[in-house]
Amino acid sequence: MVGGVLSGLGMVVSALARTITELYITSIIAGLGFCLSFQPSVTMMGHYFLRRRAFANALSSTGTALGLSTLPLLANFLLGQFGWRGSFLVLGGLLLNCCVCGAVMRPLGAKHSGAQRTLTNKAAQGLSKQPIKGPLQQEKEGLKARLRTAFSDLVVFLRRHMAFDLLVSNPRYRAYALGVTWMMLGFVVPLVYLVPYATANGMEQDRAALLMAVLGLVNIAVRPVAAVFFGLPRFRGSGCFVYVFAVALLVNGLSNSICGAAATFSVLLIYVVIFGLSMSVIGSLLFTVLMETVEMSRFPSALGLISMLESGTLLIGPPLAGMLVDSTGHYSYVFYACSVTVSSSGLFLIAAFYYLDRQKKRAGPPAAAYQQKPAISLVPDCQYSHVPSTQGGKPAISLVPDCQYSHDPSTQGERSADTVCVTNV
Repeated sequence: MVGGVLSGLGMVVSALARTITELYITSIIAGLGFCLSFQPSVTMMGHYFLRRRAFANALSSTGTALGLSTLPLLANFLLGQFGWRGSFLVLGGLLLNCCVCGAVMRPLGAKHSGAQRTLTNKAAQGLSKQPIKGPLQQEKEGLKARLRTAFSDLVVFLRRHMAFDLLVSNPRYRAYALGVTWMMLGFVVPLVYLVPYATANGMEQDRAALLMAVLGLVNIAVRPVAAVFFGLPRFRGSGCFVYVFAVALLVNGLSNSICGAAATFSVLLIYVVIFGLSMSVIGSLLFTVLMETVEMSRFPSALGLISMLESGTLLIGPPLAGMLVDSTGHYSYVFYACSVTVSSSGLFLIAAFYYLDRQKKRAGPPAAAYQQKPAISLVPDCQYSHVPSTQGGKPAISLVPDCQYSHDPSTQGERSADTVCVTNV
């Protein structure tokens, strides 16, 4: 809800801007609102859905396709009717509907105890539990000690709320973050330069705009189908989503070379269909693969870090493409560069995850947590005794003569369990 307020406020205030500097400031406000709306919604969806998580992610990505095909048309209509200031006002009111969406979202009840926190969070909490020093003692430490304390507090904060430790400890997350970050360098650039490329080669403006409409329609039609397909039981827990995602990246990248080969309407129509199909699969699996790569308790921080990394390449991609057009004078080189960038990211993900899966198979199944086995004591004149629950969920057998209650040795260090002994009479 806060994200909806900030994004709507940023758009409304942009209508009152008089200089480009003021637009920069209002854009930062609106962008912050987008971040506060986007990341919590994806995180909550991962908590709401467990068995059909792939279906939910793929179906929710249909909204991206819907916006891709409708918002440009809406923006052009508003610009012609109300001007750019009036367009900002209308779009700001539209973004306030995010507050309504946030109001209907309900947090789930806590199902996990504090004992299930990750080791990283425990270590970070241990570092943060420093004794509180009085004001007089703090004044005596000096500036150097204060800076050291502030730096250590910053490290603790980053370890608890960011996923930098996952880049070191989780090789699958590290590979995925690198692949997606590199992918974003050329993934959205064709969407920016497709219409200028077509018009520069003699195509009419209306037919060039029709290509973007076809791209949006393909996404709208395919993403629900992908949601149903990836939600089938045979795909759950199979670990194949990352390979499907990587193959879709490879196809998406290679399709850009088709676009660069010719600029006729028929060729570009084939290009946008292939690009739209692969883009639908990529959008459907982008967050599903991340949810399979990290634990859900670390998913918000992992998503935040990977969004920050990919935003950097997403920001510099179009300007670099513009510099390439200025230096060469041809739009086709932009599509060739995007083809190399996106397809190489797909090949990298295939090779990296195949190598990690091979290593996992060679190492064998992961060692299970240490569990004490039930203690059995063979004593005459006793048949059996049953422990209701022990560590690991298995019953313990303790054979003790002429007893009513005894303490099961396997529960040492945990909560005690009473055992009832039945003796021979």
